[in-house]
Amino acid sequence: MVGDSPVMHHLYELIEKVSQIKSTILILGETGTGKELVAHYIHSAGQHRANAFVTVDCSALSPTLIESELFGHAKGAFTGADQAKVGLLQSANGGTLFLDEIGELPLPLQAKLLRALQEKEIRPVGSTERISIDARIIAATNRNLETEIRAGKFRQELYFRLSVVEITVPTLRTHKIDIPLLVAHFLEKFSDPFHPVHEFSNDAMQKLLAYNWPGNVRELENVIECAVALSSAHVLTIDDLAFVPRAAMCALSSDELLPLAEIQRRAILLALRIAGNDRIQAARLLGIGKTTLYRKLKGYLADLSTGAVQGTSS
Repeated sequence: MVGDSPVMHHLYELIEKVSQIKSTILILGETGTGKELVAHYIHSAGQHRANAFVTVDCSALSPTLIESELFGHAKGAFTGADQAKVGLLQSANGGTLFLDEIGELPLPLQAKLLRALQEKEIRPVGSTERISIDARIIAATNRNLETEIRAGKFRQELYFRLSVVEITVPTLRTHKIDIPLLVAHFLEKFSDPFHPVHEFSNDAMQKLLAYNWPGNVRELENVIECAVALSSAHVLTIDDLAFVPRAAMCALSSDELLPLAEIQRRAILLALRIAGNDRIQAARLLGIGKTTLYRKLKGYLADLSTGAVQGTSS
């Protein structure tokens, strides 16, 4: 973790304290703030650092297999279950189970997870055997779970069980003073050793500091990686930033005020050109899901057929 600001020092102190206890922890924060990194640090600073750190992306689990993934299953429990499988909760025994995007977990599974955490045991799918679990539980979400509770989308009892200790990871816009340190870190990470990039020019750094970074540290990392990949100079300038899709908003001159939808369209088309029309690579550069990119492109094609889209130059 990189940062020397007061808010980051407060975060470091909190991580150090909670790493020494085994209470359940809920990490809150916007997308891209580094919630999983915080979870890793908590685990690595604790007494069970030598044991497993198991990550469960609740948003990526298949709805039909999510129960089997979490709790395991017995041989023959369903079609295709040719052998027994150990669930992720059991595989984290003695270590840490990190439940990322916990707000995406379906309500029926929330009830079963709550029961497992309360009773400290699980029952694999298709089995009558109960298995004890002993793992530190850390959950994370970018959603407001209290709002989700009021909307009937998240169980209040599970929220109380998970939020014994709450940690909110600060947004990058609240500690912009750390941006130069983060930039130096990412330059070292992405620079080609045969053609190293040493620094950003003053005007380029000012652009980075002026931007509000809605995608937080992850967005900054993507911008630096892209700028380094597209430049062959040892010092990156403001001109290099002009070719970075995620920096399109901050790279606009002050007298070029455009609608947000147009800025977004330009960034997407630029990312496609940089990626050689590889849509998956373009989505990665933009920091968005490929489904979102496909939906946006479909809309642009529809607009183009009706003459609603202007020229694609930026």
